[in-house]
Amino acid sequence: MVDHALRQTKQKDAVLKALHQCDDFISAQDLHRQLIDSGLSIGLATVYRQLNALADAGQSDTIRLNGSQLFRICQDNHHHHHLVCEGCGRTIEIEPPDELWLRKTAADHGFSLHSHTVELFGLCPECQKA
Repeated sequence: MVDHALRQTKQKDAVLKALHQCDDFISAQDLHRQLIDSGLSIGLATVYRQLNALADAGQSDTIRLNGSQLFRICQDNHHHHHLVCEGCGRTIEIEPPDELWLRKTAADHGFSLHSHTVELFGLCPECQKA
């Protein structure tokens, strides 16, 4: 049996193609609207399912911003983090924090480190001016 997350379908291809055309993180609702506007007949639940399958398979990143789950295809496959504008959604990939700092911080609190996620949120220069 073919794993659902790996199986290629017309709808998955359309979601993936539309996601590749987005420079910044996008919500499932906004991506769904773009797909509908392009003439594709696809349900919002299907878009959510496909986006979550892509994230689960490691083909896209997902973050939470202002109570919404957002998705983005990242251009490289190495471990990375994001600086995200809370105003317009502009996203920049940034270098990860020093591994020694991460392990020391965890150890200082009695934790053993298994993984980490760091996302920085703020306002880009354009949104600061507005």
